[in-house]
Amino acid sequence: MPRTAARTRWRLGLATTALLTAAALVPAPAHAEDVTDYAITVDPSAQGAAIDDTMYGVFFEDINRAADGGLYAELVQNRSFEYSTADNGSYTPLTSWTVGGTAEVVNDSGRLNERNRNYLTLGAGSSVTNAGYNTGIRVDQGKRYDFSVWARATSGTTLTVSLKDSAGTLATARQVAVKGGWAKYKATFTATRTSNRGRLAVASSHAAALDEVSLFPRETYRNQPNGLRKDLAEKIAALKPGFVRFPGGCLVNTGSMEDYSEASNWQRKRSYQWKDTIGPVEQRATNANVWGYNQSYGLGYYEYFRFSEDIGAMPLPVVPALVTGCGQNKATEDEALLKRHIQDTLDLIEFANGPATSTWGKVRARMGHPKPFHLTHIGVGNEENLPKEFFARFERFRTAIKAKYPDITVISNSGPDDAGTTFDTAWQLNREGKVDMVDEHYYNSPNWFLQNNDRYDSYDRKGPKVFLGEYASQGNAWKNGLAEAAFMTGLERNADVVKLASYAPLLANEDYVQWRPDLIWFNNRASWNSANYEVQKLFMTNVGDRVVPSKATTTPDVSGPITGAVGLSTWATSAAYDDVKVTSADGSTLLSDDFSGDASKWKSSGRGSWSIQDGQYVQTDTAAENTMVTAGDPAWKDYDLHVKATKKSGKEGFLVAFGVKDTGNYYWWNLGGWNNTQSAIEQAVDGGKGTLMTKPGSIETGRAYDVDIKVRGRQVTLFLDGKEWGSFKDDKPAEPFRQVVTNDAKTGDLIVKVVNAQSAEARTAVDLGGAKVASTARVTTLAADGDAVNTETDTPVTPVTSMFRGVAPKFTYTFPANSVTFLRIKQR
Repeated sequence: MPRTAARTRWRLGLATTALLTAAALVPAPAHAEDVTDYAITVDPSAQGAAIDDTMYGVFFEDINRAADGGLYAELVQNRSFEYSTADNGSYTPLTSWTVGGTAEVVNDSGRLNERNRNYLTLGAGSSVTNAGYNTGIRVDQGKRYDFSVWARATSGTTLTVSLKDSAGTLATARQVAVKGGWAKYKATFTATRTSNRGRLAVASSHAAALDEVSLFPRETYRNQPNGLRKDLAEKIAALKPGFVRFPGGCLVNTGSMEDYSEASNWQRKRSYQWKDTIGPVEQRATNANVWGYNQSYGLGYYEYFRFSEDIGAMPLPVVPALVTGCGQNKATEDEALLKRHIQDTLDLIEFANGPATSTWGKVRARMGHPKPFHLTHIGVGNEENLPKEFFARFERFRTAIKAKYPDITVISNSGPDDAGTTFDTAWQLNREGKVDMVDEHYYNSPNWFLQNNDRYDSYDRKGPKVFLGEYASQGNAWKNGLAEAAFMTGLERNADVVKLASYAPLLANEDYVQWRPDLIWFNNRASWNSANYEVQKLFMTNVGDRVVPSKATTTPDVSGPITGAVGLSTWATSAAYDDVKVTSADGSTLLSDDFSGDASKWKSSGRGSWSIQDGQYVQTDTAAENTMVTAGDPAWKDYDLHVKATKKSGKEGFLVAFGVKDTGNYYWWNLGGWNNTQSAIEQAVDGGKGTLMTKPGSIETGRAYDVDIKVRGRQVTLFLDGKEWGSFKDDKPAEPFRQVVTNDAKTGDLIVKVVNAQSAEARTAVDLGGAKVASTARVTTLAADGDAVNTETDTPVTPVTSMFRGVAPKFTYTFPANSVTFLRIKQR
């Protein structure tokens, strides 16, 4: 993913027969009006794009503790004592464990197996206690929990295993007799109380060695061993996804490409490699997670394939292309390593699809699944910022895959952003190379999504198809869900080009967050749907089979010039600014500051450390982000801004802002952003940023740059050291009223999908083009205040179903403010 600078509730689907009719909950249908705000015209005689059953899916990446401590149902944290500073600087092999008596984690030849490097030695009369995740181990009264441990005790010992919290016991303790070499021992608990703060304790009467200390709820998803947390899996399944993309994401294209072996000195910071993650869990490798914690790989490729099959989704794995991304940006030149990864990819396809008699099909069968998983698509690489280096390696993978498995769709990508030099170069290479499908990723502001509903209207219908593998607006408020819904109408309209799409990320444990927004939130006791989830579910469970062409009137376009004050900022960098001058179009001076005096003209956001030093305005805090200071009048328009800027130290370059209305609404020229690898124009609207244009490049430390920005109307031209760097015109409307109509071949329904992303109702005349229809429609509405956010205890964004009895070939309907409304209309 690129850097851009409850409870479980019963859901009401459209297919349900329960119809809520409470007047306070459903939008009141409008009567015919002489004048309406909008009009939708449908042409049922025309044929739009066919929509594949697999169009909408989910993307699972182990971020925000999505796997261990999340979807993977294991309740013990650091069960194999493998935590390391390689995972997180604060970790030790005993992280999440408390020792009573004597215990030591050792790494020697007495270990359980070669790939499970560490184990615990426990002294006589000693114990260890595990704290689990979040506030502790969650247990529910009357539910059963399965304990297991690998143990060794040459002279024999008795292990006493207990579940407890600060109030006392949570289950009757179990005693396990251990004697001899390494063996697996099991016990079962039945919880006598409910607790969110449980602890698992293992005490030994005599000296013993322990590894793989595990506790699972008996009730996992589909009651499978080594299974998934039921509530989370059920929420994902309820989306009815057409595919599951896994395992990443940045997990795939970061870190070393070496394996986990003696030859690599047991490399602990590796890319996600599928062979590390299969077989008995005690024999799987461990690895650092790029998001700052450990991966046990208890949830591995076999479990991903099994889950995809269980929920009726197409598996879509992504393998490393041997070019790192996500800020690392390095191409591996080792030919032998490249060939090994290509062979690993071929082996993966055999693992998924090969007969149970094949080498890797046999491994799958031994794990419990003799039948194939029916893999049809595979992604190579993720968000590589080096498009030429990536594509050269991608072609090597594709050639090898197609030679052996010609029916497999091999997916390329276009880098980490929605536009820019990397994006353009990647797309050119993909088109020239006649690639099957290209994976696009972008995370932008709600405003960007409202502006870019037509993004795919102009894509070449004969070129590579699009897999929108990661997208989201920047937040979990209802206004974010509205913007995404508006955008999704454009995805459906262009279903002949956009073949697959998945929101990202999928899961977030509220106590371990590295990335926001996220689709499903949870802790150790509950999970809840975000507003964005409700949008995704509404679309994913009401897709239809074909688009019915339609058009709608629009909101008046953006008018008036760009207005706003000016600003200076930094991001994890120290920088100095001098000679700031703002001149109006008629030549008069609006602002001039050479910092020979004080900084009284500038207003601070409160972030960073700004001071006058040697006639310059300097920000010295290299950890602070977005340290903006502003000067001038928010009403300024048609002006020239000049700044002299110098990077002093830190990760990035500097930022010069214009059109500044307030702290959440502005434009800035981000020079040397993204770890000093590229520069971009970004626009912030209500706190969410979107990229308007980008180019590769870096900023030199210690060099003074002349930065000039010319603002005329809505046209902006940018100059760096006297040379034109680029220009743009920001005149694209953020259209709040969007719609798409599809046909469900199975039911015969017309599905009219309307998004009204504004604070006013939209009275709308709907013309169904002479279609013969029933007089009643089933309606599902999502509506809330734009800033509403679903939480564990409050879910303001929840679907409401109702009946509308005024359907006719032409009828009027009022769509509520800030709403997404689906009308399912029976055709006669």
